[in-house]
Amino acid sequence: MPQVSAPAPPKADLAKKPDWTPRMWEGCDFFTWLRLLARHRFAVQPRYWYIAIIVTFVSFSHTLLGLLQDVIFGYAIRKTELKGPPIFILGHWRTGTTLLHELMICDERFGFPTTYECIDPHDFLLTEPIFQRWLPFLMSSSRPMDNMKAGFDRPQEDEFALCMMGAGSPYTMLAFPNDPPECQEYLDLETITPRQLERWKRALKRFLKRVTYKSGKRLILKSPPHTARIKTLKQMFPDAIFIHIVRDPYVVFPSTVNLWKTLQKAHCLQTPTHAGVEEYVLQTFVHMYEKLEEGKKLLAPGQFHEVRYEDLIKDPIGAMKRIYDHFQLGGYEAYLPRLEAYLATVKGYETNKYQLTDTQKAEIAKRWAAVIARYGYAV
Repeated sequence: MPQVSAPAPPKADLAKKPDWTPRMWEGCDFFTWLRLLARHRFAVQPRYWYIAIIVTFVSFSHTLLGLLQDVIFGYAIRKTELKGPPIFILGHWRTGTTLLHELMICDERFGFPTTYECIDPHDFLLTEPIFQRWLPFLMSSSRPMDNMKAGFDRPQEDEFALCMMGAGSPYTMLAFPNDPPECQEYLDLETITPRQLERWKRALKRFLKRVTYKSGKRLILKSPPHTARIKTLKQMFPDAIFIHIVRDPYVVFPSTVNLWKTLQKAHCLQTPTHAGVEEYVLQTFVHMYEKLEEGKKLLAPGQFHEVRYEDLIKDPIGAMKRIYDHFQLGGYEAYLPRLEAYLATVKGYETNKYQLTDTQKAEIAKRWAAVIARYGYAV
């Protein structure tokens, strides 16, 4: 069977990229942006002032364009129904969720939120064609943390859309990385107020309706924080199905640390010190898998399936066949040629390599012991 693996890390250091590289905050509406600044007492460091000024003007334009989009498309979007229950891809950061998402959307029956739609959820029906045609240079062709293919039209985490819409997301901590992490209660949604929860639900449904209106297809969604949100997602979409991908924790830890440091550099409004990143990863991993185990108990056997990253890499065609069979998705024979064509484009890539210290290995073995044992991983 063909094998595939994640791409090797890029050679260029992200810190050496030009400062004009767009920040994710340029997708906020004006009021979301203003609230983000106010929560951190407008503590933008001087070297990032020009970015704050740009985001302020751009966010105001998103607010106006969003109103215009609602005038033009609002009625049709409100009448739009999802084309079947969503398919959620779950997994901790750096476990292969992006690869699995890419493999699933090779099936043309499924739709997905694009990077542009997730970064600009307010007015993408008006502006996405313009950016894809005339301004593709504003988006890197590869992701900085692992060199996987990127672009405005590539699949993306709907978590970014929620963040841009001001619905509440742990990703807001990237703006001011030297402050204590904010909005962490939105990782599992279980300690926020009923009003905050309803606002979050409305934002997600509104975004998914917009994407469905544009694509007209059943949606496949990928967002690591959803791994801790099965309880809420099950309430919202009773017939949704969930695919969980797990990977060797001794690989996940350094890769996730690198991810957060990379994203902090890319989207910060203050020069990050990266203090506390390793501890944050250690704590969040445990919490996420505790909530995953709780959530799994709420699902029928036909709603949940797990795959190991290592098995997916070794035999992607076999792993995908098992997913299709488990959920009785049908259409596998029509899907297979497109899957094989995609696998041919990524053949030969190598995974990132990391070196752990003895102290790090011991800490992982101690604090992540339950997950390591549950999924059969060892040093």
